[in-house]
Amino acid sequence: MSTRGTQERVFLIGIAAELAGMHPQTLRVYERRGLITPRRTARNTRVYSERDVALLRRIQELSEAGLNLAGVERVLDLEGRLARAERRCRDLRDEMDRMREDHRRDLAAARAARGQLVVTVRGETALAPRHTPVVRTRTTRGTI
Repeated sequence: MSTRGTQERVFLIGIAAELAGMHPQTLRVYERRGLITPRRTARNTRVYSERDVALLRRIQELSEAGLNLAGVERVLDLEGRLARAERRCRDLRDEMDRMREDHRRDLAAARAARGQLVVTVRGETALAPRHTPVVRTRTTRGTI
């Protein structure tokens, strides 16, 4: 069954239960426990996405490994937290790489300008690009 306007495949409860290898009533129990939240149609019919079916298979796998529903809830929560932490680490690594590249560019520019210091007002110094001529002028008060 397809929903209008999207390409995502969705399944009614009987088909989703069959794909996950469980009874439809089990899906209702999992919904009451908050393990899964199927979407509802305008007529309040439960529809399950392929992602929901994959989650149901994961729940079945954990149950067969000997976990009760409380254990399954805990494992799913921890897996979700781990996935979010891994995404955050990836995002931070990407940001750090961008910042490192910006720093390398700035450092290269600073190294290129090294030695091109010019005297400014009141003896302060500033970096000047290589093409900027360094001109010292004499005034009655001294060097500028």
